[in-house]
Amino acid sequence: MQEGVQRASAFAAPKGVPEYYPPESAGFVHVRDTLAGAAERAGYGYVELPIFEDTGLFARGVGESTDVVSKEMYTFADRGDRSVTLRPEGTAGVVRSVIEHNLDRAGLPVKLRYAGPFFRYERPQAGRYRQLQQVGVEAVGVDDPALDAEVIAVADEGFKALGLTGYRLELTSLGDAECRPAYRERLQEFLAGLDLDEPTRARARINPLRVLDDKRPQVRRQLEDAPLLLDHLSAASAEHHAAVLAHLEDLGVAYTINPRMVRGLDYYTKTTFEFVHDGLGAQSGIGGGGRYDGLMETLGGQPLSGVGFGIGVDRTLLACRAEGVQPWSEARAEVFGVPLGDAAKRRLVVIAAELRRAGVRVDLAYGGRGLKGAMKSADRSGARFALVLGERDLEAGTVGVKDLASGDQRAVPLDSVVTELVAKLA
Repeated sequence: MQEGVQRASAFAAPKGVPEYYPPESAGFVHVRDTLAGAAERAGYGYVELPIFEDTGLFARGVGESTDVVSKEMYTFADRGDRSVTLRPEGTAGVVRSVIEHNLDRAGLPVKLRYAGPFFRYERPQAGRYRQLQQVGVEAVGVDDPALDAEVIAVADEGFKALGLTGYRLELTSLGDAECRPAYRERLQEFLAGLDLDEPTRARARINPLRVLDDKRPQVRRQLEDAPLLLDHLSAASAEHHAAVLAHLEDLGVAYTINPRMVRGLDYYTKTTFEFVHDGLGAQSGIGGGGRYDGLMETLGGQPLSGVGFGIGVDRTLLACRAEGVQPWSEARAEVFGVPLGDAAKRRLVVIAAELRRAGVRVDLAYGGRGLKGAMKSADRSGARFALVLGERDLEAGTVGVKDLASGDQRAVPLDSVVTELVAKLA
């Protein structure tokens, strides 16, 4: 088959599932690890969650009225006829794990981070996938405005570490058990007077806040004068919200108050936030979260509060591309070995192993390729240096070290090449 001709395959990746492969996958890994690193530095321990859980965990924890539960979950019966669901979000699973393993008995708050794929059956489009990748954190057990601010600042630090500047933080308060019921009645009375279709009225009866998230222009126009929860906070919620804002200001985290913000999950209370990047078009949210004071008790645990976030790795990578930010290298090797002959290959295999043990990424030309083909592979690898070793070099006890950027090549003693390269790459 001629080079460059696309091959037909009997199989393809599922619709709406992005794949990351070299060299572009280097960006995905860097974004994921940078976001997770910001959480690790703040003392969040890693938890590896199951890919699927009992369906009831999400129905109860996320909320029956949410689009996630009612429309978007991948739910199926296993061979034991148990209903299980591919995880659509991370918080419910983390809280379940805290309860199951008694993590809340060993000191509070329980601070955990996670990363991996999540699944939602949605119409695929740019930035909206059926398999989405997230990095998240949860801090369970302490209701402290400083902790809310820390969670937000950890996300902000992750974005800043990537070099992003074109995003903004929007936040509000969704109140507490004291003020929510009265506001709910007030909002339902307002919605009852609008020209809404029956499915929307049904949603208003279950959770009227969800109606405020309606994206249809004809509905949004009617909601312009809707009462705002931020104007009806209890004294405790208002004090909590003011303290969070004060901590964010102390930390230098810029924010915008968005009193109409509604998150897509039912468990949020008090602090609620979203990071938005306008370079992504309609799917502008790159991460968000908030406080969930009643979730743990709902799932059978102690009545402990929690706060956390989920950041979309896919969308954050798109944000980096939109800004032209690429703080990562797509090179898969730093040194590339080019052996000319079997004896040279045996020696370069050993040198490569020594360099790898010293922390250097090394690849070799395999398969007995000639010098021209091997050097093309060296260039494609992105390596800074090539090690060219032939029979005459072996006899002289040297190896050619070629700078692949400048093209300069010089002979270096075999017994000192590892030390020299480690120093150059440090």
